[in-house]
Amino acid sequence: MANELEQTVLKKAQAWLDGHYDEETKKQVKYLMENDMKELVESFYKDLEFGTGGLRGIMGVGTNRMNVYTVGAATQGLSNYLKRTFAGEQVRVAVAHDSRNNSRMFAERVADIFASNGFRVYLFDTLRPTPELSFAIRELKCHSGVVVTASHNPKEYNGYKAYWTDGAQVTPPHDRNIIAEVEKITDVDQVLIGKHPENITILDEKFDEIYLNKVHELSLSPESVRKYRDMKIVYSPMHGAGVRLVPASLRKFGFTNVIMVEEQSVIDGNFPTVESPNPEERKTMSMAIDLAAREGADLVLATDPDSDRIGVALRNKQGEYVLLNGNQTLVLLLSYQLTRWAERGELDGNQYVVKTIVTSQMANAVADFFKVKCYDCLTGFKYIAKIIRENEGKAKYIGGGEESFGYLAGDYVRDKDAVSACSLAAEAAAWAMDTMGLTLYEWLQQLYVKYGFYREGLVSVVRKGKEGAEQIQKMMADFRADPPKTIVGSPVVKINDFQSLEQTDVRTGAKTPIEQDSSNVLQWFTEDGTTVSVRPSGTEPKIKFYFGVKAPLASVADYERTLAALDAKIEGIRKDLRLE
Repeated sequence: MANELEQTVLKKAQAWLDGHYDEETKKQVKYLMENDMKELVESFYKDLEFGTGGLRGIMGVGTNRMNVYTVGAATQGLSNYLKRTFAGEQVRVAVAHDSRNNSRMFAERVADIFASNGFRVYLFDTLRPTPELSFAIRELKCHSGVVVTASHNPKEYNGYKAYWTDGAQVTPPHDRNIIAEVEKITDVDQVLIGKHPENITILDEKFDEIYLNKVHELSLSPESVRKYRDMKIVYSPMHGAGVRLVPASLRKFGFTNVIMVEEQSVIDGNFPTVESPNPEERKTMSMAIDLAAREGADLVLATDPDSDRIGVALRNKQGEYVLLNGNQTLVLLLSYQLTRWAERGELDGNQYVVKTIVTSQMANAVADFFKVKCYDCLTGFKYIAKIIRENEGKAKYIGGGEESFGYLAGDYVRDKDAVSACSLAAEAAAWAMDTMGLTLYEWLQQLYVKYGFYREGLVSVVRKGKEGAEQIQKMMADFRADPPKTIVGSPVVKINDFQSLEQTDVRTGAKTPIEQDSSNVLQWFTEDGTTVSVRPSGTEPKIKFYFGVKAPLASVADYERTLAALDAKIEGIRKDLRLE
């Protein structure tokens, strides 16, 4: 006898068999009903929801899968919310997509639904970087926009990120309100399609030039680039959208020796040369690093499929290529921008930078040195965008980002932008060599001597499916009920709970309000300066643990010894929290 959950799932699946769904979809649903109840439950037990990254899931049939019907319901719900919010206005929207399987089909369905709802729609003619979609919303004065992407996730996934009028991903209350409207779409016949195709305008390479010209305005050291324009740069787009604009941007900055990883320059949603197209992972970057070693390249750059995340590898004195983590890339780019702004006399006390609460405290130290305000915000680039929005007309945003390989320079885009980040990384390398005779890796070591050696670690614990999501919620509840007393021998002295928005002084029990948006995040701070942050992923059954440790670095000669000590301390944290 099927249990209650299975009965609910079977009822939802039957509605797809009875409704106006295409025959191939019905065939797949019927197969699951007859042959694979476990997969049927995973496909129908819930509806995809907006998280920190929007709508994201495995492609397939069902309410909990990415397909034209879940994409359609999300788009109709968004359309209804836009019509209500901007009543009496001609709603304008932009639509883009990456290289993933079905991305073009989903994007065309999104554009069709928007057009059928009477909106003016701007649809890119082929794949584009996510940051260009954000730029297009602002440039074309759109009310909203959508990019079809699952960022760096494995090939089975696709996703859907919704944006607001400022070019940022939707934040409260709009995200909750959109979800409420999507939940009202209970029948496929409520989704408007096939009407007013004349409302769709295609954006082509002419729009790319507008965006690239804006990126080029970020250039701070053109004279250094002229001296080192033939610096060898290896670049991989990871089979994605960066292939269109990253090389073009590097050329516009003045670099003439960009070496492409040809095998990964082929646009392919199966990502045939990597297990997962994530530039955070060394094995994903291995093809680019191997090519760089053969060519003797100075700099290795890579972008994920929608080109919002940047991967950077630098050559050390031994000739080996070191893959930077997201914190190191952020610190380098932020230090470069602030140094050049200061040298050019452009810092007047009215500038600021932004980082997320789980990102390295080294960014705060750099900002403090330049007497520039550094905001800390929740994880998710939409919260960085929110701070930029709140400061418009009051203060000037320079740059900022997050540990997960995302950086944004300038405020003309409101999402992480690997196109501009790649260009600035290359320019920073030219500037460091021109002005100090240092490689970027050598300069990073000098920054550790100046500000302190900050080292970070990350552990992701994955639990699959419905049971996994429940286990993760229990883990967070247990941590709140019984937090660790010590971490690697150092007493926990402060706890930040971003769900209750309370900071607790463990020694006195005193509680202080946290001025921040509420989120299911915990942070523990120890007496010796170690920090641990814990948060569930907003888009998949995964819980992330972020570690931050610090030690003084007397000189570059002590780098390797101090690095080993900090890494050993991070390993100790893993053991203390039983995350081995």
